[in-house]
Amino acid sequence: MTTKRTKWGALAAVGVLVIAFGWLIYGGLDSNVVYFLTPKELLAKGADGYDKPIRLGGQVKPGSVIWDEKALDLRFAVTDGTGEVVVHSKGAPPNMFKDGQGVVVEGRYGKDGVFKSTSLMVKHSNEYKAPTKGERPSEMYKSLMKSTGT
Repeated sequence: MTTKRTKWGALAAVGVLVIAFGWLIYGGLDSNVVYFLTPKELLAKGADGYDKPIRLGGQVKPGSVIWDEKALDLRFAVTDGTGEVVVHSKGAPPNMFKDGQGVVVEGRYGKDGVFKSTSLMVKHSNEYKAPTKGERPSEMYKSLMKSTGT
């Protein structure tokens, strides 16, 4: 009798642990997952895309950058060629930020149609060129700036 009772008790304890663990994983994932979307995918979500943490990737639409240096206020449009989303960001942009540059912004898309960015990252080439013997870093920066077109 006690062994049967012990078995059912252990089984119930394991069941409670599995349910609790599953609830923690599901609840934790749901509130902490940040999806990566293109402007077309974000716009296709409609009202489901509002006020959720999202990483938006695309290119800065040429001619859309409005930068207020004194207020550190940046506005631009991100496009993937088919969709376009207006982004508002506070703070200084990275040095490589420019028209046509690939970017990933993290933030939330508002009902006003503006993506409020909390983080702005610039995509760049992952090519690494080791310095030659005697080459100074300042000379390398100049060649890098020439190759990116700035």
